[in-house]
Amino acid sequence: MNAYVERLIGSIRRECCDRILVTGQRHLHRVLTEYIDHYNNGRSHQGHGMALRAPDDDVAVLRFPTQIDQIRRRQRLGGLLNEYHPAA
Repeated sequence: MNAYVERLIGSIRRECCDRILVTGQRHLHRVLTEYIDHYNNGRSHQGHGMALRAPDDDVAVLRFPTQIDQIRRRQRLGGLLNEYHPAA
């Protein structure tokens, strides 16, 4: 359990807090809330069989590289984090 917490804290520090000047407790809470939402929902996770998938992906579908105009980017934390989704 301790290793999982250390990994999460290291990710928060490297990917978030080392790149943002936090100006107060409210700002830190907002930044961490946004980052945790991205960490749990917006990024790909390694699942069974080492396949990278987002949490809401259909497990029966293997996604191949797609056309660039069919991908949309969503920036979070002022562009520090990027999430990519299929175009609607």
